[in-house]
Amino acid sequence: MSKQKPRLSFWQIWNMSVGFMGIQFGFGLQNANVSRIFETLGASIDQIPILWLAAPITGLLVQPIVGYMSDRTWTFLGRRRPYFLIGAIFSSIALIILPNSPYLWIAAGMLWMLDASINISMEPFRALVADNLPSKQRTQGFAVQTFFIGVGSVIASSMPYILTNWFDIANTAPAGVIPPSVKISFYAGAAVFLGAVMWTVFRTREYSPEELAAFDGVPAAPKEEVKKAGLLTMFTDMKIMPTTMKQLAVVQFFSWFALFAMWIYTTSAVTGHIYGSSDASSALYNEGADWVGLCFAMYNGVSAIAAFTLPWLAARTSRKFIHAICLLIGGISLASMALVQSPNMLMLNMVGIGFAWASILCMPYAILAGSIPSNKMGFFMGVFNFSIVIPQILAAGILGFLTQHFFGGNAMYALVLGGVSMALAAFFTIFVVDQDDVANTKNETNSDAVVA
Repeated sequence: MSKQKPRLSFWQIWNMSVGFMGIQFGFGLQNANVSRIFETLGASIDQIPILWLAAPITGLLVQPIVGYMSDRTWTFLGRRRPYFLIGAIFSSIALIILPNSPYLWIAAGMLWMLDASINISMEPFRALVADNLPSKQRTQGFAVQTFFIGVGSVIASSMPYILTNWFDIANTAPAGVIPPSVKISFYAGAAVFLGAVMWTVFRTREYSPEELAAFDGVPAAPKEEVKKAGLLTMFTDMKIMPTTMKQLAVVQFFSWFALFAMWIYTTSAVTGHIYGSSDASSALYNEGADWVGLCFAMYNGVSAIAAFTLPWLAARTSRKFIHAICLLIGGISLASMALVQSPNMLMLNMVGIGFAWASILCMPYAILAGSIPSNKMGFFMGVFNFSIVIPQILAAGILGFLTQHFFGGNAMYALVLGGVSMALAAFFTIFVVDQDDVANTKNETNSDAVVA
């Protein structure tokens, strides 16, 4: 018979999630500035999606493998924390080298290294929340992670703007050279990434495989059996993928296609559509690129605040209902950017996108965790990442072609397409079965029967 995991205090959840702020600091710098770096080093608008392929491909390869390995790891640092630390070290190195790249191909290579390292850290963090928290606290756990993601992204996205406008550090440079404000932002990101992850590594405990097996009410797998497990086991496990996971994968596909379109094309869309410049060395372009950083900071800031509201709303309705509403709001906000003529008005769009982003970072993982066993949590969380990276690979493959041949080089239409995709994600959320909701309904029914 299984025993219930004890509830953790808010501060235990807090310490467990601090590392995600560092991860997202690096991720936020990447999202807000890498297209800018590529354009500065000579990339054309139709080349940018292909150069961004590093992100989804590394996720496709790294996360399932790291998840599988972390399920079977046990060291003095536990099962997940060694991967946090390794990923943080290599991410910090990549963050220092990337803005100093003298050539486009070096910058592209450093993006591969950065994204692979971020993925090594990120996937075990998702599994850690599911490992340590009972079902009723998982939404709160992922919400606290979302808060730290928002905080890290707000600071990271606005760093170049802050350095330029508050500390008078130049945001322009000669053609082909990355501005000083961007370089310093990346150096700060390296320090924050490593420091925040180390905080979680040394202030969080993990349940042993034997304890997790006891919580599931099953005997722990013999160590010899765990060691023998390999590639065949991974493919076998994929065949028994939970139905809920398959349903969520469809939602994730359309959500992340939209997000990828936003990340790679917002700089080009805003600088061209609103600021009227496509010259990456001009003051007007760099002013627009800095404003995009603030826009990204806004949606991440909204997500940090919304993270504490969404669990409360979900408890009074359902997780999938709240997720569908947030995705619909985000889709409308993203598509309607094409109607905006003033930089200040973009901030209203970012508020709507912020609610969608908060829900995307929280609700699918909270729903998923209730449908998979703890001894395969890391692996299935990694496989779930397929539903994130495959749409990004598709977007990288077709958005450049569509922008060049069908959108007349206007990147804003790529954002409109992204908005439509996010609205489709909202529709498919309706068909997801949340196993925790099913279990709670059964328990309530049984309780009513006993009372009767």
